[in-house]
Amino acid sequence: MLQKSSWLEVFSTGDAPPTPQPKCADFQSANLFEGTDLKVQFLLFVPSNPSCGQLVEGSSDLQNSGFNATLGTKLIIHGFRVLGTKPSWIDTFIRTLLRATNANVIAVDWIYGSTGVYFSAVKNVIKLSLEISLFLNKLLVLGVSESSIHIIGVSLGAHVGGMVGQLFGGQLGQITDLGIRIPVGHVDYFVNGGQDQPGCPTFFYAGYSYLICDHMRAVHLYISALENSCPLMAFPCASYKAFLAGRCLDCFNPFLLSCPRIGLVEQGGVKIEPLPKEVKVYLLTTSSAPYCMHHSLVEFHLKELRNKDTNIEVTFLSSNITSSSKITIPKQQRHGKGIIAHATPQCQINQVKFKFQSSNRVWKKDRTTIIGKFCTALLPVNDREKMVCLPEPVNLQASVTVSCDLKIACV
Repeated sequence: MLQKSSWLEVFSTGDAPPTPQPKCADFQSANLFEGTDLKVQFLLFVPSNPSCGQLVEGSSDLQNSGFNATLGTKLIIHGFRVLGTKPSWIDTFIRTLLRATNANVIAVDWIYGSTGVYFSAVKNVIKLSLEISLFLNKLLVLGVSESSIHIIGVSLGAHVGGMVGQLFGGQLGQITDLGIRIPVGHVDYFVNGGQDQPGCPTFFYAGYSYLICDHMRAVHLYISALENSCPLMAFPCASYKAFLAGRCLDCFNPFLLSCPRIGLVEQGGVKIEPLPKEVKVYLLTTSSAPYCMHHSLVEFHLKELRNKDTNIEVTFLSSNITSSSKITIPKQQRHGKGIIAHATPQCQINQVKFKFQSSNRVWKKDRTTIIGKFCTALLPVNDREKMVCLPEPVNLQASVTVSCDLKIACV
């Protein structure tokens, strides 16, 4: 007769008994009428068994679970769960995190306290923060250092993470919070401006996806960054508009030319101490994983001044991929610039197209022409000598597309 046990034991005749394997624990499930009490669970995942969560409540559980106090500890806190279900992204997040770093990963399951009405979940934030703090104190007793603890909070879980950080007086190693529009950290990444994300629905008829897609993109970006398929590099700037206008081209201030990257701090490109406060950084992405884009400065220098603004659409072509940007040259100025993001490396771009936008004369065709010089450089632009310019001036007529070959050497 089989009996329930917290251990699965298998023996073969004549062999010594193998090391017992722990029974795996999973997230709880709740419903709309149960979402009041917290019923918090702490699930430990270790590098040797990344798919098996172990329920750890006290110090004895931790000591018998494979928890390694000499490694870093990463605590994942999910957010509001309207239907009381396990977050769909959490398993992938945990496995990817354990592949990226040798650490203890602890998932905080507060499904019950996060289910139902949003305002009820919000009321549980303080209570949950206190419970997590008590749990972390048990880790400290085992010899874990505060500086080795990394909290990762998603959505409402981000607010919990911030509060836990306050309870520890700002002494925890790192807090990564996802999915908020205002700057609250040392470095705040505003991806595609921090609002509408490429590939997400833009109309209400898309239903739940319209509400959640943009918000949850932060999670998928972080997972992609952990996989390290390509760097999600960002650039400090005062605003998204200023970034797109090409006013922020390097990371000298305040990062001393080391541009920050989304991901783990040891791979994040930020190498200065102490960290500056509330630095806004910007980047553009594609609509699907791995999301990475290369950013290039594009410039156009007019041969002659004009008495009105000059708008030029610039398009990079590489195989079947196109990327566009707009350069605006203010009246009585010769020089305009902008940022263009492209999924392929700059040296794989083989053509650039220009379209000088018409002044919208209704009664007759606009035959205005302009002549200018076009140059480009891959960000970060720390040295103007990296600029690549077309060898001949570009002659543009209003509303007419002009194509030029672009040859950039691969580095």
